[in-house]
Amino acid sequence: MKIDLSTIIEQMQTGEQDAALTALQSYNKEMNQCFTFSREEERDREHLGELVLGFLNRELQPSCLLACLETVRILSRDKHCLDPFINRSAMSTLARYAGIAVASTATPAHNKPEEAADLQLIKGVAERLKQCHDPTWNHEIDCNSLHVSALSVQVRFFDLRLTFLLTALRVDVRAQLAQELHGISLLGNQLDATLGLCWPDTLETARAGLEDVPPEDLPPLSRQQTERAMEILKILFNITFDTTRRKVDEEEAAEYRHLGAILRHCLMSHADGEERTEEFHSHTVNLLGNLPLPCLDVLLMPKVQQGSIEYMGVNMDAVNMLLEFMEKRLDRGHKLKETLLPSLNLLTESGRIHRETRKFLRSKVLPPLRDVKNRPEVGSSLRNKLVRLMTHIDTDVKDCAAEFLFVLCKESVSRFIKYTGYGNAAGLLAARGLLRGGRDSGIYSEDEDSETEEYREAKAHINPITGVVEEEQPNPMEGMTEEQKEYEAMKLVRMFDKLSRTNVIQPMQLGMDGKMRELTPEDMCKLTHNPLFQQEEPVNSDSENDA
Repeated sequence: MKIDLSTIIEQMQTGEQDAALTALQSYNKEMNQCFTFSREEERDREHLGELVLGFLNRELQPSCLLACLETVRILSRDKHCLDPFINRSAMSTLARYAGIAVASTATPAHNKPEEAADLQLIKGVAERLKQCHDPTWNHEIDCNSLHVSALSVQVRFFDLRLTFLLTALRVDVRAQLAQELHGISLLGNQLDATLGLCWPDTLETARAGLEDVPPEDLPPLSRQQTERAMEILKILFNITFDTTRRKVDEEEAAEYRHLGAILRHCLMSHADGEERTEEFHSHTVNLLGNLPLPCLDVLLMPKVQQGSIEYMGVNMDAVNMLLEFMEKRLDRGHKLKETLLPSLNLLTESGRIHRETRKFLRSKVLPPLRDVKNRPEVGSSLRNKLVRLMTHIDTDVKDCAAEFLFVLCKESVSRFIKYTGYGNAAGLLAARGLLRGGRDSGIYSEDEDSETEEYREAKAHINPITGVVEEEQPNPMEGMTEEQKEYEAMKLVRMFDKLSRTNVIQPMQLGMDGKMRELTPEDMCKLTHNPLFQQEEPVNSDSENDA
């Protein structure tokens, strides 16, 4: 039988706790699993919400108070009936029962949006998050004489979810949590506790009780651990969003290195299922990209152990994991800008600042060149896949792929062209003013001779535009007189001029600084005033037959 809201409201309007308790208990039992609501009863549901909040501001017996809070939980599922709960008074009441209210010194005469920030709820949440290492955390929570038996993991998750929403919506709350409330350290400790870590050595982590177990043999994180960890990672991403754009002092750098060590552990951990693991790693990679670049050296700090990937005496497990993660996103080919660029950018900057990382990545992505017969963009190797991205329709994807390969080439134009072909490389080189050759800014070690015997033998026959050895093509101008050649050239100029004047194309030319610039009308005029430009017929009419 469908419950009658008007009857519930009438019983609530009596103001008697026993009548209210009976009414609300029947409503809660009926609606406990309801998540969709009819539009016809919106006004009645809003009225019920107002009445319940009125009861919550009174001294109530625990059973009636619990029934009121359960009704609030049900009513708040309807996004069309939230008005009773989003004003300052209502949120202050709910925050008090949630145990996160703080003393307020100001009471505005009118309500404003985003009331949670004005109520300083972030302070109350942060205060409770500090208790994550407290052995008494699992006690029953006392909220104004209401004893709610709540598992700490559930309360902690909702604290984290609220913190994420506040930091996602308000820039000022992000800054407050990061600076005033020491959010990096606070949330780093939360992540540490969630993952159950211990620290055998400085900036080196292990799973408590499983210190001697290799990372690949560790049991997967539980569903609850993974969900809490991902909420923490998302909050940390919000409050570190501008970190790479500013300098950090020694104390901040130490915090970020500590956090980086935990993120390395996240990267080497697995969740319950492949899809959940990828989501977990995705949040980890996003946050790693916000860390100050010098602090990324923590990825290389763990000692080389049996089973580790070693390169130049350094543990490359984390870097190799990042590379595999990036290639998996690249192979999927879906929403590359959102899914691929975070990991690709992270690898680029890591390779730029750490020599061992760059050389390891180069050995994987740009091994000594032996294939000189297939174009750089043709094939299934990681190099081939990345070169294909250099002509991607999305400018950000194209530029990021080119930048990664350019860094692996130590920003050497000749080496970059060698591995990608001049045609694919032209976009980045033009943007940097390097079309005339040379090397861009960047501090790298001296070049080593990496040419294979196959490449040295074919080098003189490689087409620099395509990057491969091509069959010799016949000369299309063979047999033409000089006048015919000049006529064909001027005919081409006229075609370009027409396309330019109709804004179909914008002709460009290479400037003295190595950058491309627009071909101006004055430049075109110099060409079009050539006497041969005015000729309508070739000097030798046979050329038309030749064409």
